[in-house]
Amino acid sequence: MGIVSEPRGIADVKPGRLDRATLSDNFGDLHPPLDAHEAKVESDRCYFCYDAPCQQACPTSIDIPLFIREIAAGNPLGAAETILSANIMGGMCARVCPTETLCEEACVREAAEGKPVRIGLLQRHAVDAQMATGKMPFSRAAPSGKRVAIVGAGPAGLACAHALALAGHEATIFEKLEKSGGLNEYGIAAYKAPDDFAAREVAFILSTGGIAVKHGVALGRDVSLGQLRRDYDAVFLGVGLGSTNKLGLPGEKELANVIDAVEYIAELRQAQDFARLPVGRRVVVIGGGMTAVDVAVQSKRLGAESVTIVYRRGVEHMKASAFERELAQTNGVVIRPWAQPIAIEGHGDTASGVLFERTREEGGKLVGAGGAFRIEADVVFTAIGQKADGATIESGGVRCDSAGRIVVDAERRTSAPGLWAGGDCVSGGLDLTVSAVEDGKQAARSIDAALKAKS
Repeated sequence: MGIVSEPRGIADVKPGRLDRATLSDNFGDLHPPLDAHEAKVESDRCYFCYDAPCQQACPTSIDIPLFIREIAAGNPLGAAETILSANIMGGMCARVCPTETLCEEACVREAAEGKPVRIGLLQRHAVDAQMATGKMPFSRAAPSGKRVAIVGAGPAGLACAHALALAGHEATIFEKLEKSGGLNEYGIAAYKAPDDFAAREVAFILSTGGIAVKHGVALGRDVSLGQLRRDYDAVFLGVGLGSTNKLGLPGEKELANVIDAVEYIAELRQAQDFARLPVGRRVVVIGGGMTAVDVAVQSKRLGAESVTIVYRRGVEHMKASAFERELAQTNGVVIRPWAQPIAIEGHGDTASGVLFERTREEGGKLVGAGGAFRIEADVVFTAIGQKADGATIESGGVRCDSAGRIVVDAERRTSAPGLWAGGDCVSGGLDLTVSAVEDGKQAARSIDAALKAKS
């Protein structure tokens, strides 16, 4: 459901609020890449720590001191091989990972000086150099004759397929959408990965060989778990989260321009011309995570005059990192904490504002504190989290937790024999690209061991 550009009420929503040159600048690279000299200077700042805390903080355990040393020695392709051997999506992770709360937060220079080595940019420098060669640095093993089905062409599924292909197994990915990449393709802010980087990284991974992708195939609609388990030697589920949470307020479904932020970001990510995207003059975003920040900042960069994020708890409780919150504020987004929506108001059948009440914590629980206020809005975005659709999975005999997420062990094995899972769909995950890649990698290792044990 996109924004109604000619609303039936009085909402001020239209495309082309900014000229194309300004939009191009606004949606350019958030972090411009380092050139060779800058990378050399930055790499020289690394202490190459023994038992490096940055490596311990990386979910994929990239040998960060080694790859930085390789950059310092003028060997970016060697650095890329070090990175990609641990994280085949090192290029995207360098762009979208919250490095400020992972490897860079753990950097000893951060503790000593408040200025960590820019690990993410150095990682991007190396991986981009490798991708520019057009060559995959790893070779497949001899074909094993084993076939593995993978459901979902997001980071977990792609990482699993790549590792399985290197081990000599054939991987077939079933993806319900038209493109591969998952949230990297459809769900992140356009300025974090411009120039079709998500698609280029997918093509790089598929160049490994031994991986087939079937688009437009949905689990439970076009194929069942039972079929996959019969037809393949193993199955990996990387299905992500199937739906989004709702406010449960009257008007949420009926009023025009009350929009699911995830759906709008997907629409924006696939847009060929930002000048054709309608945007409201006054935008309200309900939520406090990365999606809320992404849709708020992008609305501002599309030309919205006022954008307000309203979150039910304190700013310090927001899932969006401090860097993301600062990004929002430096882009002119207002963050109003300690308030929750109690009504969506409309003029005719179009949203015109949201009524909020102030909140507070009482005995560890969130309660209303009275003092209602209204924020006028031409567009209201809901960004209150995604949820799993566990019904299809559980019908296949797979145990899920109370939230519908799949329960797995340390090797990403599910409760069903011959079936593994990883990424956002599993219980206890971090909901990060880098952790999904690690899930896929670890599952592939476990699958490979299981298949070899059967031979």
